[in-house]
Amino acid sequence: MEWSACVDEYEKLVIRMTTPRVVIDNAVCPTSTVVKVDSARKHGILLEAVQVLTDLNLSIKKAYVSADGRWFMDVFHVTDLNGNKLTDESVINYIEQSLGSVHYGQPNDFSGSTALELTGTDRIGLLSEVFAVLSDLQCSVADAKVWTHNGRIASLIHVKDSNSGARIEDVQLISVIEARLRNVLKGDNDIRSAKTSVSMAVTHTERRLHQMMFADRDYERKPILESVTTNSPVVVTVQNWVERGYSVVNVQAKDRTKLLFDVVCTLTDMGYIVFHATVNTIGDRGYLEFYIRHQDGTPISSEAERQRVILCLEAAVKRRASEGVRLELSTSDRQGLLADVTRTFRENGLNVTRAEVSTMKETAQNVFYVTDVMGKPADGKIIESVREKIGLSYLRYHKEGGERDEQAVGMAGTVLLSLGSMVRKNLYNLGLIRSYS
Repeated sequence: MEWSACVDEYEKLVIRMTTPRVVIDNAVCPTSTVVKVDSARKHGILLEAVQVLTDLNLSIKKAYVSADGRWFMDVFHVTDLNGNKLTDESVINYIEQSLGSVHYGQPNDFSGSTALELTGTDRIGLLSEVFAVLSDLQCSVADAKVWTHNGRIASLIHVKDSNSGARIEDVQLISVIEARLRNVLKGDNDIRSAKTSVSMAVTHTERRLHQMMFADRDYERKPILESVTTNSPVVVTVQNWVERGYSVVNVQAKDRTKLLFDVVCTLTDMGYIVFHATVNTIGDRGYLEFYIRHQDGTPISSEAERQRVILCLEAAVKRRASEGVRLELSTSDRQGLLADVTRTFRENGLNVTRAEVSTMKETAQNVFYVTDVMGKPADGKIIESVREKIGLSYLRYHKEGGERDEQAVGMAGTVLLSLGSMVRKNLYNLGLIRSYS
């Protein structure tokens, strides 16, 4: 056999050896579907596996992670949002295929739009001003996610040219967009830290939001407004297991979809490797334990580093906390819709603490979490007044507010979609299929 042929066979062997092996079992546990992943160990592999499951809005009730030398084994107990096992074959096949290719990564694909990254000091009405600028510059918003935490805001907005529907590639226009948005973010007192840029990365959207807020050092800042979720504490402890050379991280928080993703994402981006982990849910509380080391194999080495890990993990959990009343907007998309809706919020004293914007088949399907100007629950009469102005049939709300978390798949209060339909919706959002129907 020629040398080149030997090399080809060796490469094929390496691929076969390192490709994750996935087993999905519905028989071993009476209450959940068990997903097992065996893989060659590499930095970030756990995050990629968790990302696949949480992108489908699956609930991870239990998990076990163990690294043995160069090999990694993950076991996840998952259910749908109704607490049921996974029975849809299209969902199971999608999970098998996705987890079997996690080595190659699966970033969000918005290649047909221009991605804008914004960070700065949050204030009442800021989002209204941002969307007004984009509308004025003939930019239509295809997708957007906005997080606020400790008085800071981070947003990843995907825009297209309103006239052509194409990606914005005019360098001069992009410069104008960046400058106008930067002026809005600066306001009167944020000259140094306000940032606007066109993102060239294809990183997973929510991971990128974590990275942006981490770079903005939101974990070191004090909240400006009173939180409405003070009854749901986040407890993080970090200790060193000297005999084995690990640092042991424990996180206790209100259980919710994507809790594990948020914690693992932060540990990964801080440069830590998870060697062993257990995740358990008791009642409405999630208990997560991680045995970690630096990439060079050393544990946490100082008190300052230990405190930094605690602050960063607390921030990672709280960033996604859905504070306030959840408002769901579903209506025909049009130029300036977001500017008009968020201006109405501002004029009625509502502050947007988090937002998720998407457009499907020319229909805007948006979710906003709002509080009053002091960060307290918004008055029901004001909410009803805003609904009347925007349209009672278009804007709906849920009195339980942020406690709904990610569980409403239907943007306009429709019944929960089947998980098979949810997969198609997520594939559409990720840009992997052209039609969601």
